[in-house]
Parts: sequence; structure tokens; C-alpha cells
Amino acid sequence: MDSTPTSSVPTGAEHRRGLLKAGDQVQLTDAKGRMSTITLQAGKQYHTHKGAFDHDELIGSPEGVVVKTTGGNEYLALRPLLSDFVLSMPRGAAVVYPKDAGQIVQMADIFPGARVVEAGVGSGALTCSLLRAVGDSGMVHSYERREEFAEIAAKNVRSFFGAEHPAWQLTIGDLAEKLADEQVDRVVLDMLAPWDCVDAVAEALVPGGVLCCYVATTTQLSRTVETLRSHGAFTEPQPWESMVRGWHVEGLAVRPDHRMIGHTGFLVTARRLADDVTPPVRRRRPSKGAYAADYLAEGASPAAGTMPDPEFNEDGTVTSSVARRVLP
Repeated sequence: MDSTPTSSVPTGAEHRRGLLKAGDQVQLTDAKGRMSTITLQAGKQYHTHKGAFDHDELIGSPEGVVVKTTGGNEYLALRPLLSDFVLSMPRGAAVVYPKDAGQIVQMADIFPGARVVEAGVGSGALTCSLLRAVGDSGMVHSYERREEFAEIAAKNVRSFFGAEHPAWQLTIGDLAEKLADEQVDRVVLDMLAPWDCVDAVAEALVPGGVLCCYVATTTQLSRTVETLRSHGAFTEPQPWESMVRGWHVEGLAVRPDHRMIGHTGFLVTARRLADDVTPPVRRRRPSKGAYAADYLAEGASPAAGTMPDPEFNEDGTVTSSVARRVLP
């Protein structure tokens, strides 16, 4: 066993606390709430439409100070939070919004030291949250099919942590074809067709492990849930979405904001069963009209409790079905 002592400071932590120093990212907020992010460099200046100020005015200062330009504009200086960084980071693919990343970390139970597989990596937004959760002692193995997205993600992850993260491994390729990890604790799929990877995920996940899928449309949601439901190696899938609504609070004027962060995507979680275990049969009768008439197999009847296992086209629409028994 290697007894070499390791640093007691987690990767990136030195960029999140203490006095501001050269190389730190700083978020500047003006009186109207407009924000911009700079990287502090000794001897440099930040220019605005109303004058400039020296970076050296911030280097060595604590967070939460106010700096004034030569033209009189004032800016509040704070290190950006991860949620701020994600919304302003360079993008290749669309990012997973902070509200969904938080749900994934919580509901997929990403814990320190966990071995996590992620596909695809996109712009690296979710990757940063996963790496923070598993810590230096864990593992996040990200798979991305598009090389240009992988390059952007690698730069963003390095920019946020200030260095290469020791727990991160990035592979360019299709997870369904290249997944070589075994005995992983969690799998997070942010891709167009997560159902294509269910067999590979079932091979890699430990019993009790969590699969979390992030999809954008209802047809993707339906196919993901039905594939997991009929696979046999997973518990009953749990689908949901979250919405965030801010509030305006000023004196006695207290009301919901006119804008909110509504639908960004659906999340689905399911847990890996032990090998050679038959999951309990669902004991919930499908609601009337849950399956279209042309979708039912011959002899299938919702009233009798006989419902089909679906078969899908490439676009997620149903092609045919085979009757199965759902107990009332």
C-alpha cells in the first residue's frame, strides 16, 4: 500500500477561499446587477465604458470588497460560485442547468469516493458538480462522442478547478461501445438515446447502484422509462422535473418574479438489482387511455390488467407491442 502522504487541500479549494490572488477568477457586479468575470493578473487593468481599475487593487484583498473605476463606476468583487461559472462558461453543447445538476448530485446520491460514469460530457458543467461531490479520492469517467465538445469540457473543468483534477478521466467515444469500467457506483447519462446504453450500464453498475438519465423531451422520457421497466435488472424508474421560481421582495411588494426557470429537462432514476433477481411485478393498474388503441397487442385489455411491453422506432414512437400481465 502506498504510504506517500497526499495533500490535505482538495483540488480547487485554494481557489475558493482566502485573499484574492493572481490567477483567481473574480465576478464583478455593478449597481444594475450586471455581472462580468475576469481572471486576476498582476499589472493588468480592467476597462469599462466608464474608466478602468487595476487588477492589483483586488489582489491581496478579501472577497466582498468594492472597487471603483477612474470614471466613478463601482463594482462588487466576489469569486464566482459554480452556478455562476456554469452559466457563463464557454459552450459547445448545451449545459446542464444548476437546478438539474443539484438534483442529480442529490437524487443519484453522489458521495465522496464514489466511482461515477458520465456520458456525454457536453461542455463540462455537470462534470464539475460530479467531481466536487466525489472528491479527489473518487472517480468520474466521462465519455463524449464528439471530440470538439470534449476539448471545450476539458478546458472548462481545468479553468474551474485551476488544475487537472486527479479524479477525472475523459474518453472520446460511445459509452455503449467503449465502457470498460466495472463495479461503478453511479452512472449519469445526458444523451439523446440513453436506452441504447442500458445493457452496458447494467453490466457495469454494482447491485444497489444508481442510474440517472437526463432527457429533454417526453418521447425520450417515455422510451427511457419503458426500456428500464422492461429490462429486468432495475427497480421501477422514477421520473420527474424541477422548476425554479424566484420572488420579488421589496418592502411590502412581495410577489413571484415574472420570469422563472421552467422546463429544462426530465430526470429518471433507477437502481440496479442483484443478478438473477426478478423484480416485483408492478401492482398499479394503468390509467384509462395510458396506451393508445393501435399500441395494444391482440387480446390486451387495460380493464383486464393485461398491458403490452412497447417496441419503439428510432424517433421514440411506438411500433408494436407484446401483451404482458400487470396485476390489478
